[in-house]
Amino acid sequence: MTLPEYLAHQQKRVDKALDRWVPAESQDPSIIHRAMRYSLFAGGKRIRPLLAMAAAEAVSGEADGIEDAACPLELIHTYSLIHDDLPALDNDDLRRGRPTCHKVFGDAMAILAGDALLTLAFEVLSKLPEVDAGRRIHLVAELATASGTVGGMIGGQVNDLEGESKEPTAALLESIHRAKTGALLRASVRMGAIYAGADDTQLAALTCFGEHIGLAFQIVDDVLDVEQPSEALGKTAGKDAQQKKITFPAVYGLERSRAMAEQERLAAHVALRPFGNRAERLLQLADLVVQRTA
Repeated sequence: MTLPEYLAHQQKRVDKALDRWVPAESQDPSIIHRAMRYSLFAGGKRIRPLLAMAAAEAVSGEADGIEDAACPLELIHTYSLIHDDLPALDNDDLRRGRPTCHKVFGDAMAILAGDALLTLAFEVLSKLPEVDAGRRIHLVAELATASGTVGGMIGGQVNDLEGESKEPTAALLESIHRAKTGALLRASVRMGAIYAGADDTQLAALTCFGEHIGLAFQIVDDVLDVEQPSEALGKTAGKDAQQKKITFPAVYGLERSRAMAEQERLAAHVALRPFGNRAERLLQLADLVVQRTA
């Protein structure tokens, strides 16, 4: 199976699972379910669930039901995008190539749609079929920590907001992005490993991989915000500079930022050596993260 075929197959598995877990648009109260589905099925790449699924493959080969355990990562990610686009935060009108949730459903319903996706993520983990209680608890703790305030996504978003108009320093940049973007990407890999029953050595190796790929992802995101138009990105380009965000190009410049992303990609490859051929898809995903153009 070629990489594009693999990605399409895995994305379809994730989307089918999401469709099972998220209430139908006709389910009362229908407006909240329409808003949730509007943002969730807007054409995202599903990078986080794909990383979880590939990590499970690296540990144990095909892991039955991994798509259900991977779904909460997309639910959390989409909730964060809905809230991030709100006028009180980044105030954006475009996401995944279409009007943002609050532009279609209003601020109040967008806030509630994000809240609902966040809540549903943990409901899904608590109800995973044929997964023992110990692993379910471990998965819940992993996702909650990665989404939270201490070294997690929300903490990174706070630092990002408070960093606007401050002097762009390497220390502040790292405090923002290892938490805001990196934590959930690292958790994606770890959750796949936990689901597949990874031992301590395997989990440590995949954690290292997740840290490198998480940083690489954000570096490339920052570079693309400078280099690509809105049509290619599916979101408003140039917003980082307009809002005086602390980004890798702002601190290091474009050329060095690209070199740093490549260094992280190579380090991610090294971290996967213990898995041999079982890590093929993770290696390909690492390359895709760094070499993507949108």
